[in-house]
Amino acid sequence: MNIKIRKAVKEDCPRLMELIQELAVYEKAPNEVTVTMEHFVESGFGKNPVWWSFVAEVDGRVEGFALYYVRYSTWKGQAMYLEDIIVTEAMRGKKLGKLLFDRLMEEAKEKNWTRILWQVLEWNEPAINFYKKYNTGFDPEWINCSLYV
Repeated sequence: MNIKIRKAVKEDCPRLMELIQELAVYEKAPNEVTVTMEHFVESGFGKNPVWWSFVAEVDGRVEGFALYYVRYSTWKGQAMYLEDIIVTEAMRGKKLGKLLFDRLMEEAKEKNWTRILWQVLEWNEPAINFYKKYNTGFDPEWINCSLYV
């Protein structure tokens, strides 16, 4: 297996959208993905990108990716916010997630960010166990909120 971790490029977007849909199915929310390809591409590769990503290629095919953006705290300053880390079902357990996560940590250090933040579903034991390997802190004190306008 030839594995390569690299920055995502615009041409990766159709494959990334496939993986996003696979994640939605895994998270039992297949109908919740409403972002259009056009919006996704513009948001990542347009004039003012708001997200960045690394992909994991296996033998030339994207089999996973990690998408992040900058989050700002009035108390702590800038941090990396990991929106999603996705590895295809067929490639789970083959260290792609670790390679992606390690690359995210390198990126955060390069940008002088001291924190990486993310959410994980409480029932997603494989992901929770993966994050525990990194000595991750879990914070049950905060409640997630969202408002659709």
